[in-house]
This record gives sequence, structure tokens and C-alpha cells, in this order.
Amino acid sequence: MQLYGKYIILFGLILLILGTILYFFGNQLNWLGKLPGDIRIEKENFRFYFPITTMILISVILTILINLIRKFF
Repeated sequence: MQLYGKYIILFGLILLILGTILYFFGNQLNWLGKLPGDIRIEKENFRFYFPITTMILISVILTILINLIRKFF
């Protein structure tokens, strides 16, 4: 049970850091979701948006962070 508590605290700290970054620097992250390779189709009564490049970038960053956390903890 003690191990779960550490993971919950770590997850909470990560959420706190991400929330702080989005709160203070959210207007400077407007490029996120508009990367080359993101699929955007807009017609008169239809919008389709599939941010594939953004999802790949976030996946790579999260993989690196998780591997670093697992290595040091």
C-alpha cells in the first residue's frame, strides 16, 4: 500500500506542474496542435481535426519522462 501512495503523490505533482505551466504559459503553447502533419479538414458544415503529429510528440515526451522516472526511482 505504501508504494501506491508514492505513485499517487508523484502523479499529483506531475499534474500540479502541468497545470501551472498551462496556467502561466498557455498562450505561448498555441502552436501545440497546429504542427505540420496534423490533419485538419474544414468545410461549410463539417470540421475534422486529427492531431497525429502532436500525439506522436506528446507520446515521445511522456515515454522519455516515464523511463527517466523509472530509472531514478
